[in-house]
Amino acid sequence: MATEIPDEKSGKCQCETRHTKSILYQILNREDGSQAKWHQQYCGPHRSMGSKGCSCVHRRRVALKTPEVTCRRASEVLLKTLTFIRNLPSFYHLPWEDQLVLIQQNWGPLFVLGMAQEGVDFDLREISAPSLLKKILLNQSLTASNELGSSSLGAPSAEVQKMKNLLWKFWDLDISAKEYAYLKGIILFNSGCHVLKCLPYVQTLQQEAQKALMEFISMMFNRNLGRFAWILQLIASLQDIDTDAIEELFFRPVLGEATLNVLLLETLYIKPDWL
Repeated sequence: MATEIPDEKSGKCQCETRHTKSILYQILNREDGSQAKWHQQYCGPHRSMGSKGCSCVHRRRVALKTPEVTCRRASEVLLKTLTFIRNLPSFYHLPWEDQLVLIQQNWGPLFVLGMAQEGVDFDLREISAPSLLKKILLNQSLTASNELGSSSLGAPSAEVQKMKNLLWKFWDLDISAKEYAYLKGIILFNSGCHVLKCLPYVQTLQQEAQKALMEFISMMFNRNLGRFAWILQLIASLQDIDTDAIEELFFRPVLGEATLNVLLLETLYIKPDWL
């Protein structure tokens, strides 16, 4: 008799394997209410992050439970981040083309780091998309519903959970204000983009920030450089955060159809004429 392989060991999401023989489930595209509850019970955030092949996880979208409060705090974090950048003479010594690249590439990680520093946590609510059966019964056009755009459907749950996980890791480390300042310099002067005109100068600025952080940690934590390595690993993880998800979750309710990238550049007085 063949031995069944548990769903967790086979690498398949339980919400997928449980219904492989259900024709009705396939027709409804896994969106009926009872199955959503089952998914929440058995495929929570900590499991869904590991089930990369499960399409239902990537379709789930969320919005802020209290946007009027959280969006205000997020805007304050963004303003403090921009103030930090504006107070760096070394940043404004760069050509405006390099400033543009660095802002567009790194504003997301800087914002999430600012959320961590300010201790901004947030609650979410899941947005229920109309099921396929409901669309059929109401004679709704699938094409028309897709044209509503992602802004009306919140942010991807997997991306938001990734962001929350990083925030918790930063809080667990109890990072000091000085460490946050050095980390912001490391992120802002990220030299990973090789189109920079002053690439060697940017690399030097990032290396100086890393050296200052390492010396501070060595002095304050009795030469325990394991903390330094762990923090740098978190910094690398920040680069994976989807900036579109940040914009949709925290700023779309405030900006409407405006583009956050353009707003950032206008605030920093580096908006080129052709934007």
